Amino acid sequence: MSTQSPDPKPSVLFVCVHNAGRSQMAAAYLGHLARGRIEVRSAGSEPADRVNPAAVEAMQEEGIDITAEIPKILTTEAVKESDVVITMGCGDTCPVFPGKRYEDWALEDPAGKGVDSVRPIRDEIKKRVETLIAELLPAGK
Repeated sequence: MSTQSPDPKPSVLFVCVHNAGRSQMAAAYLGHLARGRIEVRSAGSEPADRVNPAAVEAMQEEGIDITAEIPKILTTEAVKESDVVITMGCGDTCPVFPGKRYEDWALEDPAGKGVDSVRPIRDEIKKRVETLIAELLPAGK
């Protein structure tokens, strides 16, 4: 009988400037679609006071409630504890550590936009999150 523990869950950190739109939507999709099989974090280099209302509305249309989410400050610890770090327009503010996978998702910033303008951003995030899940969770996991 094997005494090894099961593989640890992969962990993903989504980072954008305000942690109010793109990173919140991405984290919500990953949590929803991966059904607990991936640890999810999000943060911002300059967090806003609240999540973008248009992002909240766009996610509610998908049946995902992010009304209780609060923008969080990006910390070095959050980066260290994550296997994959996905930035969305925060440039060089994200610390880099060896052995981490980094991606930059060039996505339009939903700040100040209405829900009609946020939907295409939301839909693109969903596609990218679905691809990320397929990469992190091989079939059968």
